[in-house]
Amino acid sequence: MITRDIAKELLQSAAEYPVVTILGPRQSGKTTLARMTFPDKPYVSLEDPDVYMAAEADPRGFLEQLEGGGILDEVQRLPALLSYLQGMVDKSKKCGRFILTGSHQPQLHEAITQSLAGRTAMLTLWPFSLRELRRYESHHSPFGLIVSGCFPRLHEEGLEPRRFYNGYLQTYVERDVRALIQLRDLSQFQKFITLLAGRVGQIVNLASLSNDVGVSSTAIRNWLSVLKASYVVFELPPFFENVHKRVIKSPKIFFTDVGLAAFLLGIHTAEQAFRDPLRGSLYENLVIADIAKGAFNSGIRPEMYFLRDSHGNEIDLLIREKGAIVPVEIKSAATFSSEFVKRLEWLQVLGLKSSTAGVVLYNGEQRFNVRDVRIFNPLFVDNIWETLTVGLSPQN
Repeated sequence: MITRDIAKELLQSAAEYPVVTILGPRQSGKTTLARMTFPDKPYVSLEDPDVYMAAEADPRGFLEQLEGGGILDEVQRLPALLSYLQGMVDKSKKCGRFILTGSHQPQLHEAITQSLAGRTAMLTLWPFSLRELRRYESHHSPFGLIVSGCFPRLHEEGLEPRRFYNGYLQTYVERDVRALIQLRDLSQFQKFITLLAGRVGQIVNLASLSNDVGVSSTAIRNWLSVLKASYVVFELPPFFENVHKRVIKSPKIFFTDVGLAAFLLGIHTAEQAFRDPLRGSLYENLVIADIAKGAFNSGIRPEMYFLRDSHGNEIDLLIREKGAIVPVEIKSAATFSSEFVKRLEWLQVLGLKSSTAGVVLYNGEQRFNVRDVRIFNPLFVDNIWETLTVGLSPQN
Protein backbone atom coordinates (compact mmCIF):
# COMPACT_ATOMS: atom_id res chain seq x y z
CA MET A 1 0.00 0.00 0.00
CA ILE A 2 1.26 3.48 -0.84
CA THR A 3 1.85 6.12 1.82
CA ARG A 4 -1.28 8.25 1.92
CA ASP A 5 -1.03 12.02 1.51
CA ILE A 6 -2.81 12.53 4.84
CA ALA A 7 -0.10 10.61 6.75
CA LYS A 8 1.89 13.80 7.39
CA GLU A 9 -1.15 15.51 8.90
CA LEU A 10 -1.85 12.40 10.99
CA LEU A 11 1.64 12.46 12.49
CA GLN A 12 1.44 16.19 13.23
CA SER A 13 -1.97 15.76 14.87
CA ALA A 14 -0.68 12.89 17.01
CA ALA A 15 2.14 15.15 18.19
CA GLU A 16 -0.39 17.69 19.48
CA TYR A 17 -3.37 15.68 20.76
CA PRO A 18 -3.74 12.60 22.98
CA VAL A 19 -6.32 11.15 20.57
CA VAL A 20 -6.61 11.37 16.80
CA THR A 21 -9.89 10.28 15.21
CA ILE A 22 -9.89 9.27 11.54
CA LEU A 23 -13.35 9.32 9.98
CA GLY A 24 -14.47 8.48 6.49
CA PRO A 25 -16.36 6.02 4.30
CA ARG A 26 -15.89 2.31 4.67
CA GLN A 27 -13.01 0.88 2.62
CA SER A 28 -11.33 4.27 2.26
CA GLY A 29 -8.16 2.93 3.92
CA LYS A 30 -8.54 4.23 7.49
CA THR A 31 -7.31 1.02 9.16
CA THR A 32 -4.37 0.61 6.80
CA LEU A 33 -3.40 4.27 7.29
CA ALA A 34 -3.43 3.97 11.09
CA ARG A 35 -1.49 0.70 11.17
CA MET A 36 1.11 1.81 8.61
CA THR A 37 1.67 5.13 10.37
CA PHE A 38 1.84 3.60 13.86
CA PRO A 39 3.09 0.02 13.35
CA ASP A 40 4.12 -0.39 17.02
CA LYS A 41 0.74 0.44 18.51
CA PRO A 42 -1.53 -2.43 19.62
CA TYR A 43 -4.49 -2.85 17.30
CA VAL A 44 -8.03 -3.95 18.15
CA SER A 45 -11.12 -3.92 15.97
CA LEU A 46 -14.60 -3.57 17.42
CA GLU A 47 -15.88 -5.32 14.30
CA ASP A 48 -14.60 -8.59 15.83
CA PRO A 49 -17.51 -10.10 17.80
CA ASP A 50 -15.38 -11.28 20.74
CA VAL A 51 -13.62 -7.91 21.03
CA TYR A 52 -16.94 -6.09 20.85
CA MET A 53 -18.52 -8.24 23.55
CA ALA A 54 -15.51 -7.82 25.84
CA ALA A 55 -15.52 -4.04 25.41
CA GLU A 56 -19.27 -3.79 25.94
CA ALA A 57 -19.30 -6.04 29.02
CA ASP A 58 -16.33 -4.46 30.79
CA PRO A 59 -15.20 -1.21 29.13
CA ARG A 60 -12.83 -0.24 31.95
CA GLY A 61 -11.13 -3.63 31.97
CA PHE A 62 -10.94 -3.62 28.18
CA LEU A 63 -9.21 -0.22 28.08
CA GLU A 64 -6.83 -1.11 30.92
CA GLN A 65 -5.24 -3.58 28.52
CA LEU A 66 -4.42 -0.58 26.32
CA GLU A 67 -3.01 1.59 29.08
CA GLY A 68 -0.10 2.63 26.89
CA GLY A 69 -2.39 3.48 24.00
CA GLY A 70 -3.36 1.78 20.78
CA ILE A 71 -5.46 1.78 17.63
CA LEU A 72 -9.20 1.33 18.18
CA ASP A 73 -10.82 0.43 14.87
CA GLU A 74 -14.51 0.91 13.95
CA VAL A 75 -15.39 2.77 17.15
CA GLN A 76 -18.83 3.62 15.76
CA ARG A 77 -19.78 0.11 16.85
CA LEU A 78 -19.56 1.13 20.52
CA PRO A 79 -19.68 4.92 20.96
CA ALA A 80 -20.22 4.57 24.74
CA LEU A 81 -16.60 3.37 25.02
CA LEU A 82 -15.41 6.93 24.39
CA SER A 83 -16.75 8.10 27.78
CA TYR A 84 -14.38 5.67 29.50
CA LEU A 85 -11.57 6.63 27.16
CA GLN A 86 -12.01 10.24 28.27
CA GLY A 87 -11.10 9.30 31.86
CA MET A 88 -7.92 7.55 30.74
CA VAL A 89 -6.87 10.47 28.56
CA ASP A 90 -7.52 13.01 31.30
CA LYS A 91 -5.23 11.13 33.71
CA SER A 92 -2.34 11.34 31.28
CA LYS A 93 -1.89 14.17 28.77
CA LYS A 94 0.53 12.15 26.63
CA CYS A 95 0.06 13.04 22.97
CA GLY A 96 -0.55 10.47 20.27
CA ARG A 97 -1.79 7.86 22.72
CA PHE A 98 -4.88 6.61 20.88
CA ILE A 99 -5.80 6.48 17.21
CA LEU A 100 -9.49 5.92 16.56
CA THR A 101 -11.12 5.09 13.25
CA GLY A 102 -14.78 4.98 12.37
CA SER A 103 -17.54 5.54 9.89
CA HIS A 104 -18.99 8.90 10.86
CA GLN A 105 -22.44 7.93 12.04
CA PRO A 106 -24.68 10.14 14.22
CA GLN A 107 -24.10 8.29 17.51
CA LEU A 108 -20.33 8.40 17.01
CA HIS A 109 -20.35 12.14 16.29
CA GLU A 110 -22.39 12.79 19.41
CA ALA A 111 -20.06 10.63 21.54
CA ILE A 112 -16.96 12.41 20.24
CA THR A 113 -18.51 15.82 20.85
CA GLN A 114 -19.53 14.94 24.41
CA SER A 115 -16.54 12.88 25.54
CA LEU A 116 -13.48 13.90 23.52
CA ALA A 117 -14.04 17.58 22.79
CA GLY A 118 -10.67 19.32 22.99
CA ARG A 119 -8.90 15.97 23.38
CA THR A 120 -8.94 14.70 19.81
CA ALA A 121 -7.89 15.95 16.41
CA MET A 122 -10.39 15.05 13.69
CA LEU A 123 -9.20 13.90 10.28
CA THR A 124 -11.27 12.85 7.30
CA LEU A 125 -10.00 10.18 4.89
CA TRP A 126 -11.74 9.68 1.58
CA PRO A 127 -10.69 7.13 -1.10
CA PHE A 128 -7.56 7.73 -3.16
CA SER A 129 -6.99 11.17 -4.61
CA LEU A 130 -5.89 11.52 -8.24
CA ARG A 131 -2.43 12.36 -6.93
CA GLU A 132 -2.30 9.12 -4.96
CA LEU A 133 -3.58 7.12 -7.93
CA ARG A 134 -0.66 8.31 -10.03
CA ARG A 135 1.61 6.20 -7.81
CA TYR A 136 -0.04 3.15 -9.38
CA GLU A 137 -0.35 4.43 -12.94
CA SER A 138 1.05 7.60 -14.48
CA HIS A 139 -1.98 8.43 -16.61
CA HIS A 140 -5.67 7.85 -16.08
CA SER A 141 -8.55 8.55 -18.44
CA PRO A 142 -11.15 10.62 -16.55
CA PHE A 143 -13.91 8.41 -17.94
CA GLY A 144 -12.04 5.28 -16.91
CA LEU A 145 -11.75 6.77 -13.43
CA ILE A 146 -15.48 7.49 -13.38
CA VAL A 147 -16.06 3.77 -13.84
CA SER A 148 -13.33 2.44 -11.56
CA GLY A 149 -13.68 5.03 -8.83
CA CYS A 150 -10.94 5.57 -6.27
CA PHE A 151 -11.36 3.00 -3.49
CA PRO A 152 -7.91 1.68 -2.51
CA ARG A 153 -8.63 -2.04 -2.89
CA LEU A 154 -9.71 -1.59 -6.49
CA HIS A 155 -6.30 -0.24 -7.47
CA GLU A 156 -4.15 -2.05 -4.91
CA GLU A 157 -5.51 -5.49 -5.83
CA GLY A 158 -6.62 -4.85 -9.41
CA LEU A 159 -10.26 -5.74 -8.69
CA GLU A 160 -13.03 -5.62 -11.28
CA PRO A 161 -15.10 -2.49 -10.47
CA ARG A 162 -18.53 -3.92 -11.24
CA ARG A 163 -18.03 -6.86 -8.88
CA PHE A 164 -16.47 -4.62 -6.20
CA TYR A 165 -19.31 -2.07 -6.16
CA ASN A 166 -21.96 -4.76 -6.15
CA GLY A 167 -20.39 -6.21 -3.01
CA TYR A 168 -19.74 -2.78 -1.50
CA LEU A 169 -23.35 -1.75 -1.91
CA GLN A 170 -24.72 -4.91 -0.30
CA THR A 171 -22.05 -5.46 2.36
CA TYR A 172 -21.52 -1.92 3.61
CA VAL A 173 -24.07 0.60 2.41
CA GLU A 174 -27.19 -1.50 2.91
CA ARG A 175 -25.90 -2.99 6.18
CA ASP A 176 -25.11 0.43 7.63
CA VAL A 177 -28.48 1.76 6.56
CA ARG A 178 -30.25 -1.17 8.22
CA ALA A 179 -28.28 -0.52 11.41
CA LEU A 180 -29.28 3.13 11.51
CA ILE A 181 -32.90 3.12 10.40
CA GLN A 182 -35.74 0.64 10.34
CA LEU A 183 -36.22 -0.40 6.73
CA ARG A 184 -39.40 -2.27 5.95
CA ASP A 185 -38.63 -2.63 2.28
CA LEU A 186 -35.00 -2.67 1.18
CA SER A 187 -36.04 -2.53 -2.48
CA GLN A 188 -37.41 1.00 -1.95
CA PHE A 189 -34.07 2.14 -0.57
CA GLN A 190 -32.26 0.50 -3.48
CA LYS A 191 -34.51 2.40 -5.87
CA PHE A 192 -33.88 5.61 -3.93
CA ILE A 193 -30.07 5.41 -4.10
CA THR A 194 -30.23 4.54 -7.82
CA LEU A 195 -32.45 7.55 -8.50
CA LEU A 196 -30.07 9.67 -6.43
CA ALA A 197 -27.21 8.61 -8.72
CA GLY A 198 -29.31 9.81 -11.64
CA ARG A 199 -29.47 13.22 -9.99
CA VAL A 200 -25.72 13.52 -9.30
CA GLY A 201 -24.57 17.11 -9.50
CA GLN A 202 -28.14 18.35 -9.45
CA ILE A 203 -30.28 20.12 -6.89
CA VAL A 204 -32.24 17.29 -5.32
CA ASN A 205 -35.99 17.75 -5.04
CA LEU A 206 -37.16 15.69 -2.07
CA ALA A 207 -40.81 15.82 -3.16
CA SER A 208 -39.90 14.49 -6.61
CA LEU A 209 -37.84 11.67 -5.11
CA SER A 210 -40.65 10.88 -2.70
CA ASN A 211 -43.11 10.48 -5.57
CA ASP A 212 -40.70 8.38 -7.64
CA VAL A 213 -39.74 6.03 -4.78
CA GLY A 214 -43.19 5.82 -3.22
CA VAL A 215 -42.29 6.85 0.32
CA SER A 216 -42.79 10.05 2.31
CA SER A 217 -40.55 13.10 2.01
CA THR A 218 -39.62 12.55 5.66
CA ALA A 219 -38.31 9.06 4.82
CA ILE A 220 -36.33 10.44 1.88
CA ARG A 221 -34.83 13.11 4.13
CA ASN A 222 -33.85 10.50 6.72
CA TRP A 223 -32.31 8.20 4.13
CA LEU A 224 -30.33 11.08 2.66
CA SER A 225 -29.08 12.03 6.13
CA VAL A 226 -27.85 8.47 6.70
CA LEU A 227 -26.00 8.43 3.37
CA LYS A 228 -24.32 11.73 4.24
CA ALA A 229 -23.44 10.58 7.77
CA SER A 230 -21.89 7.40 6.34
CA TYR A 231 -19.90 9.34 3.72
CA VAL A 232 -21.70 7.76 0.77
CA VAL A 233 -22.80 11.16 -0.55
CA PHE A 234 -21.95 14.75 0.28
CA GLU A 235 -23.72 18.06 -0.24
CA LEU A 236 -22.42 21.10 -2.06
CA PRO A 237 -24.27 23.99 -0.43
CA PRO A 238 -25.40 27.09 -2.32
CA PHE A 239 -23.58 30.39 -1.93
CA PHE A 240 -25.83 33.38 -1.43
CA GLU A 241 -23.80 35.59 0.87
CA ASN A 242 -23.47 39.17 -0.42
CA VAL A 243 -25.35 38.25 -3.61
CA HIS A 244 -28.29 40.57 -4.14
CA LYS A 245 -29.99 38.84 -7.05
CA ARG A 246 -32.40 36.01 -6.43
CA VAL A 247 -30.43 32.76 -6.08
CA ILE A 248 -31.19 29.08 -5.53
CA LYS A 249 -30.81 28.11 -1.87
CA SER A 250 -30.99 24.30 -2.00
CA PRO A 251 -27.83 22.10 -2.05
CA LYS A 252 -26.54 19.80 -4.76
CA ILE A 253 -25.75 16.14 -4.12
CA PHE A 254 -22.56 14.33 -5.16
CA PHE A 255 -21.18 10.87 -4.39
CA THR A 256 -18.03 10.63 -2.29
CA ASP A 257 -16.79 8.08 -4.81
CA VAL A 258 -18.02 8.60 -8.34
CA GLY A 259 -17.47 4.92 -9.15
CA LEU A 260 -20.44 3.97 -7.00
CA ALA A 261 -22.65 6.46 -8.85
CA ALA A 262 -21.51 5.05 -12.20
CA PHE A 263 -22.23 1.50 -11.02
CA LEU A 264 -25.73 2.44 -9.87
CA LEU A 265 -26.37 4.00 -13.30
CA GLY A 266 -25.27 0.84 -15.10
CA ILE A 267 -22.14 2.50 -16.52
CA HIS A 268 -19.40 -0.16 -16.65
CA THR A 269 -16.94 1.01 -19.34
CA ALA A 270 -15.08 4.23 -20.07
CA GLU A 271 -16.81 4.42 -23.45
CA GLN A 272 -20.22 4.25 -21.75
CA ALA A 273 -19.18 7.03 -19.37
CA PHE A 274 -17.97 9.18 -22.28
CA ARG A 275 -21.25 8.82 -24.16
CA ASP A 276 -23.66 8.94 -21.24
CA PRO A 277 -26.01 11.95 -20.95
CA LEU A 278 -24.74 12.40 -17.38
CA ARG A 279 -21.12 12.54 -18.53
CA GLY A 280 -20.71 16.21 -17.51
CA SER A 281 -22.22 15.66 -14.06
CA LEU A 282 -20.08 12.57 -13.41
CA TYR A 283 -16.93 14.41 -14.51
CA GLU A 284 -17.89 17.29 -12.23
CA ASN A 285 -18.35 14.80 -9.36
CA LEU A 286 -14.88 13.33 -10.00
CA VAL A 287 -13.22 16.75 -9.94
CA ILE A 288 -15.10 18.28 -7.00
CA ALA A 289 -14.51 15.17 -4.87
CA ASP A 290 -10.80 15.34 -5.64
CA ILE A 291 -10.62 19.00 -4.67
CA ALA A 292 -12.22 18.08 -1.33
CA LYS A 293 -9.70 15.25 -0.86
CA GLY A 294 -6.79 17.63 -1.38
CA ALA A 295 -8.12 19.86 1.40
CA PHE A 296 -8.93 17.00 3.81
CA ASN A 297 -5.49 15.45 3.25
CA SER A 298 -3.98 18.74 4.42
CA GLY A 299 -6.18 18.83 7.52
CA ILE A 300 -8.43 21.53 6.05
CA ARG A 301 -12.21 21.36 6.07
CA PRO A 302 -12.92 23.03 2.73
CA GLU A 303 -15.51 25.75 2.26
CA MET A 304 -17.00 24.87 -1.12
CA TYR A 305 -20.25 26.07 -2.69
CA PHE A 306 -22.05 26.54 -5.99
CA LEU A 307 -24.01 29.56 -7.20
CA ARG A 308 -27.13 29.61 -9.37
CA ASP A 309 -29.68 32.34 -9.85
CA SER A 310 -33.34 32.04 -10.81
CA HIS A 311 -32.48 32.72 -14.47
CA GLY A 312 -30.27 29.63 -14.74
CA ASN A 313 -26.91 31.46 -14.54
CA GLU A 314 -24.55 29.22 -12.62
CA ILE A 315 -21.00 28.81 -11.32
CA ASP A 316 -20.12 25.15 -10.74
CA LEU A 317 -17.89 25.71 -7.72
CA LEU A 318 -16.88 28.52 -5.39
CA ILE A 319 -14.00 27.91 -2.99
CA ARG A 320 -13.54 30.25 -0.04
CA GLU A 321 -10.02 30.13 1.35
CA LYS A 322 -8.05 32.77 3.26
CA GLY A 323 -10.99 35.13 2.84
CA ALA A 324 -10.73 35.01 -0.97
CA ILE A 325 -13.28 33.36 -3.26
CA VAL A 326 -12.11 31.27 -6.21
CA PRO A 327 -14.87 30.59 -8.80
CA VAL A 328 -14.37 27.39 -10.81
CA GLU A 329 -16.08 26.17 -13.97
CA ILE A 330 -15.80 22.41 -14.67
CA LYS A 331 -16.22 21.06 -18.21
CA SER A 332 -15.80 17.51 -19.51
CA ALA A 333 -15.11 18.78 -23.04
CA ALA A 334 -11.60 18.37 -24.48
CA THR A 335 -11.96 21.54 -26.58
CA PHE A 336 -11.91 24.95 -24.93
CA SER A 337 -14.74 27.36 -25.68
CA SER A 338 -14.92 31.04 -24.80
CA GLU A 339 -18.37 30.26 -23.39
CA PHE A 340 -16.61 28.64 -20.44
CA VAL A 341 -15.25 32.03 -19.38
CA LYS A 342 -18.51 33.95 -19.81
CA ARG A 343 -20.04 32.48 -16.67
CA LEU A 344 -17.06 33.63 -14.65
CA GLU A 345 -17.44 37.10 -16.13
CA TRP A 346 -21.12 37.04 -15.10
CA LEU A 347 -19.94 36.54 -11.54
CA GLN A 348 -17.73 39.61 -11.79
CA VAL A 349 -20.77 41.63 -12.90
CA LEU A 350 -22.51 40.58 -9.68
CA GLY A 351 -19.78 42.37 -7.78
CA LEU A 352 -19.03 39.48 -5.42
CA LYS A 353 -16.51 40.77 -2.89
CA SER A 354 -13.06 39.14 -2.71
CA SER A 355 -13.65 37.09 -5.86
CA THR A 356 -10.66 36.21 -8.04
CA ALA A 357 -10.86 36.03 -11.85
CA GLY A 358 -11.43 32.30 -11.55
CA VAL A 359 -10.43 28.99 -13.11
CA VAL A 360 -11.77 26.73 -15.85
CA LEU A 361 -11.05 23.01 -15.40
CA TYR A 362 -11.56 21.09 -18.64
CA ASN A 363 -10.48 17.83 -20.29
CA GLY A 364 -8.12 19.34 -22.86
CA GLU A 365 -4.34 19.18 -23.13
CA GLN A 366 -3.48 22.89 -23.27
CA ARG A 367 -2.85 25.14 -20.28
CA PHE A 368 -3.26 28.89 -20.75
CA ASN A 369 -4.86 32.09 -19.43
CA VAL A 370 -7.75 34.08 -20.89
CA ARG A 371 -8.36 37.53 -19.36
CA ASP A 372 -6.70 36.42 -16.09
CA VAL A 373 -8.79 33.23 -15.98
CA ARG A 374 -6.61 30.12 -15.62
CA ILE A 375 -7.57 27.19 -17.88
CA PHE A 376 -6.09 23.72 -17.37
CA ASN A 377 -6.81 20.00 -17.11
CA PRO A 378 -7.22 18.98 -13.46
CA LEU A 379 -5.71 15.56 -14.17
CA PHE A 380 -2.50 17.22 -15.34
CA VAL A 381 -1.66 18.94 -12.03
CA ASP A 382 -0.17 17.37 -8.91
CA ASN A 383 -2.79 18.58 -6.45
CA ILE A 384 -5.92 20.41 -7.61
CA TRP A 385 -6.68 21.94 -4.20
CA GLU A 386 -3.18 23.42 -3.89
CA THR A 387 -3.17 24.62 -7.49
CA LEU A 388 -6.43 26.48 -6.91
CA THR A 389 -5.63 27.96 -3.50
CA VAL A 390 -1.88 28.30 -2.93
CA GLY A 391 -0.77 31.89 -3.41
CA LEU A 392 -4.08 33.41 -2.35
CA SER A 393 -3.58 36.51 -0.27
CA PRO A 394 -5.65 36.93 2.91
CA GLN A 395 -8.53 39.27 2.16
CA ASN A 396 -10.00 41.91 4.42
